[in-house]
Amino acid sequence: MPRSELSRTSIAEAFARAKDERRVALIPYVMAGYPDLATCEALALRLDQAGADIVELGVPFSDPLADGATIQAASQRALEQGITLEDALALAGRLSERMHAPLVLMTYYNPIYSYGVAHFCEAASAAGVAGVIVPDLPPEEAEYLQDAAMPFGLELIFLVTPTSPYERIERVARAAERTGGGFLYCVSLSGVTGARDQLPEGLAEFIARVRAKTRLPLAVGFGVSRAEHIAEIARIADGAVIASALLNAVDAASQQDRVAAGERFFRALQAGARRDHP
Repeated sequence: MPRSELSRTSIAEAFARAKDERRVALIPYVMAGYPDLATCEALALRLDQAGADIVELGVPFSDPLADGATIQAASQRALEQGITLEDALALAGRLSERMHAPLVLMTYYNPIYSYGVAHFCEAASAAGVAGVIVPDLPPEEAEYLQDAAMPFGLELIFLVTPTSPYERIERVARAAERTGGGFLYCVSLSGVTGARDQLPEGLAEFIARVRAKTRLPLAVGFGVSRAEHIAEIARIADGAVIASALLNAVDAASQQDRVAAGERFFRALQAGARRDHP
């Protein structure tokens, strides 16, 4: 279906719809080229059909400092297949033509810089990307990329961590609110990504500190693995990012069942998405 004929929501609309439906927005993650391009593409489309509010598309990188073992392994496997930022953008373009959920690209700054910042923003916009997460780009160094992204309607998504003091959270929020159509990615713990049995203690207090500094939607990521985690996040935040646990479910399945396994895992998490309070 041509992109002009497809009714896709913006990031802000995705969060607003979830809020209206009294549930937390679910943001599954897929890695471009993992386990291969065809499976990744089919999985992203299936997750969209299953009700994903936003889909996060990871770009493989040789030094993913914010990622744990699962995403590092997925990134390495994609790199071994020769997947580049240009390939990821081409994949994003194919996906955005067929998806209703907005697509957010997760990449490190080095590939963007090597590609050319202005060229990247233009290409990402042409591919239908709604936002970009750059975990190694602090707000103090992000102005150049954000200035280049804004004319194309690309939202730059910033991260905050539990160790961020109020002043830091406020600075990140100000940077994110320059455009105001994105969200803040709240890292649930100090460390790297990875599936975990429990969410960390103090998460609610951390989210409350961030909430006091911004009106943007807040999405929690890192360690989100179970429907109970989703239910816990639904009580305090606006979105939940599911990454390593989803990739683990895909990896554990047989080759012919990987897409279906990813969908089953995602649908099982949806049980925790509804809020039981106004």
